[in-house]
Amino acid sequence: MKKSQLILIIVGICTIAGLYALPKVVVDNEAGTTSVEDPNAMANSTSDVTEMHENELSSENRSQADELKATLASAREPSEKIAAAKSLASMYQKEGIFDSAAYFLGEAVALNSSDLALVEETGKAYYEAFSFALDKTKVEDLADKTRTYLNQVLEKDPSRLDLKTKVAMTYVSSANPMQGITMMREILEADPQNEDGLFNMGVLSMQSGQYKRAAERFEELVKYHPDNLQGQFYLAVSYFESNEKNKAKAQFEEVKKMTQDPMILESVQTYLDKL
Repeated sequence: MKKSQLILIIVGICTIAGLYALPKVVVDNEAGTTSVEDPNAMANSTSDVTEMHENELSSENRSQADELKATLASAREPSEKIAAAKSLASMYQKEGIFDSAAYFLGEAVALNSSDLALVEETGKAYYEAFSFALDKTKVEDLADKTRTYLNQVLEKDPSRLDLKTKVAMTYVSSANPMQGITMMREILEADPQNEDGLFNMGVLSMQSGQYKRAAERFEELVKYHPDNLQGQFYLAVSYFESNEKNKAKAQFEEVKKMTQDPMILESVQTYLDKL
């Protein structure tokens, strides 16, 4: 399992707070949706991103980062600049400073915009940063950048549903959340077993308080993708919130069999103690 996936599970286990940072939207029925206000504040410039996080690098990496930044600024060959930018991105990514990692990948793309693999990598990096952002203005800025890069890839290959789900989720946190919901429904119409689509629709149903509908989504998810630990955990939470005590207990016990992570096991036990 990827480190970022485990972090997301732990964050969700602690408070499920991330679900409530999203706008309240009716996801899975014919009812209307609520409106969402546009962000009022100006987004941070990309140059501010690296300054903001410069002192957060571990001391062992700081001097190497300074050397790479000097290379990025002074090297004559684009290939050398790109290599430096990608190395910086990797360094920031490993330390969990995702917005700075995405910024440096964007610098590499600026030097070779025809490299679609690099464009895709940058879009995914911005999506990762978007997933962990909490500040409303920052969320909107990172969402916009995610779409900028991933849509370039989708223009060339519209069949990339994995990228389309990421774009859809960025719209859910925007002033027009139903655009994202509509995209997600289109994805599941094209591929009813789509792992990301089922998971995200389940999460969005939880966020809007539709726990029974969320359970249905997560049931479908774990049916086709039984190793999805996030889905297994959120299925248990959905049963718990729907007052399906027997199902919740059995599902939490199933989650306990899937992981040895102490934080996850502690949280699962907390839920079991409430049943």
